Amino acid sequence: MSAPKPVADLGYADALSELESILDRLEHDEPDVDRIAADVSRAAELVHHCRARISSARLKVEEVVGDLTPTDPDPNPNPS
Repeated sequence: MSAPKPVADLGYADALSELESILDRLEHDEPDVDRIAADVSRAAELVHHCRARISSARLKVEEVVGDLTPTDPDPNPNPS
């Protein structure tokens, strides 16, 4: 078995897929006592990474949306 890719190098979809694989293995396979601690540790890293990616995306979306919203709308665009 090859070493897993560093979590920081994973995109959100890949991290989520690996996390789902770990959870599936823990829920359905006969637990390998020697692997449980490593799986749980890796899962924690993946969860942290996914949350960070979501947070980063949320900030970018808020920034883009903020740039689309006028900051000082003119209450009287056509003064008489």
